[in-house]
Amino acid sequence: MLNLAIAGASGKMGRMLLEACAADAGTALVAALDAPTSPAIGVSARAFGGNADVLITANATDVPRGAVLIDFTRPEATLAYLDACVAGGVGMVIGTTGFDDAGKVKIAEAAKKIPIVFSPNYSVGVNTVFKLLELAAKSLDAGYDIEIVEMHHRMKVDAPSGTAIKFGEVIAEAQGTRLADRAVYAREGHTGARTDGAIGFAALRGGDVVGDHTVVFAGIGERIEISHKSASRTTYAVGALRAAKFLHGKAHGLFDMHDVLGLK
Repeated sequence: MLNLAIAGASGKMGRMLLEACAADAGTALVAALDAPTSPAIGVSARAFGGNADVLITANATDVPRGAVLIDFTRPEATLAYLDACVAGGVGMVIGTTGFDDAGKVKIAEAAKKIPIVFSPNYSVGVNTVFKLLELAAKSLDAGYDIEIVEMHHRMKVDAPSGTAIKFGEVIAEAQGTRLADRAVYAREGHTGARTDGAIGFAALRGGDVVGDHTVVFAGIGERIEISHKSASRTTYAVGALRAAKFLHGKAHGLFDMHDVLGLK
């Protein structure tokens, strides 16, 4: 039995994770976390889809040693939880996006002491798309302009999405380059002709869109599009539980969903 803790327990993703944990006979909810200002503090996790009388708390030190914390919150909260997990010997599944370089370094350093799965997307389908993009990028490495278009709900606070950025990184790496040297995140006014080798991004926000991503390889006389559309956060929750189970019994290390799914 895997002991799980869920961060952001009263949020949309937190509720999905609580429900997924409740439906999985191989996991047990042992802690639920939320922001100190949340009205959910002190409320049973059952009120948000859990199946255990665990009271929601703001104190990450309540997570027992050996458990795995699944965190889809915000960078500042995740990094605070990270410190508590290192101190308490708790593994982490990190689905939060929008980290700066310093945050990513901190996660990598923590992984020397605890096991961590860190991925911008926990959908099995999206991670399969990563492999498809790697193949496409190698075949279409000359004469094709690359554009990445993503759309998310109106409440998403970072842009482009972590998944879109990961798409760009996969493509750039497959072509022996760095995304930082090729990314174009904004176009406005008289921009001139498109720069050869650029990887363009467009971020759309509106409504309740869970997450749509399309990568366009535009050549002369043809266009190849690889898309993934999410209709529910359930796929992310199921993938996150799979990642948590992957960490069970590991002492330390930094992993991603390709490790979890055996795609490397």
